[in-house]
Amino acid sequence: MEKEQVGTFTMPGLGFGTLGNIGDAGSALVEAALAEGYRHIDTSRYYGNEEAVGKGLERSSVPRGDVWLTTKLLHPKTPPMPDIIGELNESLRRLRTDYVDLLLIHWPNPGVSLEWALGEFAALRECGKARAIGVSNFPTALLRRALDLVADLATNQVEYHPYLDQRAVLDLVRERGLVLTAHSPLARGAVLNDPVLRKIAEQRQWSVAQVALRWLVQQERVVAIPGAQSVEQLRENLKVLSITLTSDEMAAISSLARGTRIVDPPHRPEWD
Repeated sequence: MEKEQVGTFTMPGLGFGTLGNIGDAGSALVEAALAEGYRHIDTSRYYGNEEAVGKGLERSSVPRGDVWLTTKLLHPKTPPMPDIIGELNESLRRLRTDYVDLLLIHWPNPGVSLEWALGEFAALRECGKARAIGVSNFPTALLRRALDLVADLATNQVEYHPYLDQRAVLDLVRERGLVLTAHSPLARGAVLNDPVLRKIAEQRQWSVAQVALRWLVQQERVVAIPGAQSVEQLRENLKVLSITLTSDEMAAISSLARGTRIVDPPHRPEWD
């Protein structure tokens, strides 16, 4: 599996984003993803499925040490979290593990001190409850602030797909040795009828989703975490690790950027 270096660790280049996968069905999909070959599972307290993810991990025959597990805290729509250590302990209990590989601030929040939050996260990393720490949904200005506080953050997880140019974030991530983790990599389905993507897919006999995902993971310092609602989708997504786009195809897909942002809630920061 393709991987990106994160400090002294390596993050698998394609993960399973579990948003929307809840209950027993969610657990079964996590277990199936690991059986199919995934080694990167992404969740969040806000998703309400840490327990389902934990059950899937526990049922899997894949050793815990072989899985890159990410969760997130501090979503503006969750209750205030003054005790971050206690909150992560609760996440670990639900996930049925004693550490996460990556802990992220889910969204920037003007009501929460970034200095305090990252200080707490750094302490959790120091004591081994999180191997790496990072942020999510941070534009470049806020990412620079975060890096001034903790210089060795692992990733910025942001919306990234062919319709949204993230060049500014990418340039900063590459300059500072982070990884960009692409959430909503298919723009919640918006890219699936694109004529350019469809033409490439037809010529290659791939799916449009595979073309869009390959475009992401083929880029330097980019990891993608597509979701899935079935084992077949999991399998189809995983196939992108065994295909390659030409430089002309990569350029044609990059030219599709039109500023389409799917995840743009009221609590959003000032985007690039």
